[in-house]
Amino acid sequence: MNLRPDPTFYPSPKMAMEAPAESLAFTLMLSPDASQPDGLAVIDVDPTSKTYGEIVHKVIMPNKGDEFHHFGWNACSSALSPLTGHAFLERRYLIIPGIRSSRIYVIDVKEPLKAKIHKIIEPEEVFAKTGYSRPHTIHCGPEGIYVSTLGGGGKDGTDGPPGIFILDCESFDIIGRYEIDRGSQDKHYDFWWNLPRDYMVSSEWGLPPQFENGIVAEDLLSNKYGHRIHFWNLRQRRNVQTIDLGENHQMALEIRPAHDPAKNHGFCGVVVDTTNLQGAIFTWWQKEDGTFEAKKTITIDPQPASPDDLPDLLKGFEAVPPLVTDIDLSLDDRFLYVACWGTGEMHQYDVSDPMAPKLAGKVEIGGIVKQTKHPNGKAFGYGPQMVEISRDGKRVYWTNSLYSTWDDQFYPGDRGGAMVMANAGADGGLELAEDFWVEFPEGYRTHQIRLEGGDCSTDSFCYPSV
Repeated sequence: MNLRPDPTFYPSPKMAMEAPAESLAFTLMLSPDASQPDGLAVIDVDPTSKTYGEIVHKVIMPNKGDEFHHFGWNACSSALSPLTGHAFLERRYLIIPGIRSSRIYVIDVKEPLKAKIHKIIEPEEVFAKTGYSRPHTIHCGPEGIYVSTLGGGGKDGTDGPPGIFILDCESFDIIGRYEIDRGSQDKHYDFWWNLPRDYMVSSEWGLPPQFENGIVAEDLLSNKYGHRIHFWNLRQRRNVQTIDLGENHQMALEIRPAHDPAKNHGFCGVVVDTTNLQGAIFTWWQKEDGTFEAKKTITIDPQPASPDDLPDLLKGFEAVPPLVTDIDLSLDDRFLYVACWGTGEMHQYDVSDPMAPKLAGKVEIGGIVKQTKHPNGKAFGYGPQMVEISRDGKRVYWTNSLYSTWDDQFYPGDRGGAMVMANAGADGGLELAEDFWVEFPEGYRTHQIRLEGGDCSTDSFCYPSV
């Protein structure tokens, strides 16, 4: 325990934006065929360094078949909440769940170039103490570490609904389930909150049989994936409202509330509209009476394509859907980044008016049909996927793998892991950095990124910006 709050904890988003630039990034490596253990790569992102853009340390796990996907910190700026009992924690540990194994690793990165495994929580403990499986998203809250899951109990994860459980942020013991009253929530994916306003928002992907062996085309065309977002009273741990975005809006994934807690809106990305193959972004907001509404504010059209250029799954459509698989919001709540994994595009929207976003920048790289190369001439396999923004909003990093079995369906053949960075203009605009390209070991793909000291999908703030 520190004798003062960690210097990387900031009361407001504006103060976090003024923090020193990151010099390291942490990126997950996964072995899609489970022939190798998954790992964590520590990457030099300091442009003045001789090893800029290189992996400078790796932590390789002792097990195979975990399938690393999302991960997060043990503690962040939420520790400064007036409700916390943990103001003197360090941002020291990364919590990495295996989405396929249900095993959780706690990695000590106090000395990043000597990062090591601190603790392993075996799947049997997760099952026994929560009744959940397939842990997914990690968020550090004032009272502990929140872990969302994609599966319930039983071998196929359908014995009861998935949900959220809480880890102790010092011992990393499993405390138990979050939900007291889940209402109609029966699928899960992402979640996040507005701490002072005491509400949480969660989203839906699908149940394990719908994603573990690849997308189930029949379920997609029958609109059986998730298409709702759920609003919770955070402290009472109960679902207070559910909004159906429309059953054609399949796979409501990433939840991105405004970082400034004085603001009362946020965004949710939808992978595909089954009526027209569009991708979509919904803006949700809380009204004066405390209830919530949501409205579709961004649509991204599919692109025509020859069946000969398409994977089997898409041949009959003669088009490439954008496949909105990740979104991220800059700390000043001005720019929303939207990863179009299918078409190979990263979009930047000015969301100063959250009800009327405007396209401010775009980069093309990868893509099912376009297969646009990086400015350095190298092929970028797959498309833009997990995106992370520096605290000052000037650098936007992303990787290229979605989920092993889905990669194989949409992009047959192994395309390799990659991580790139784009420079963002102060008033919009996006340009790939030609000198930043991370090579990953053969046989590994890459997913989520965390930045040293915090980033735009990690920290939640308790005090408004001034």
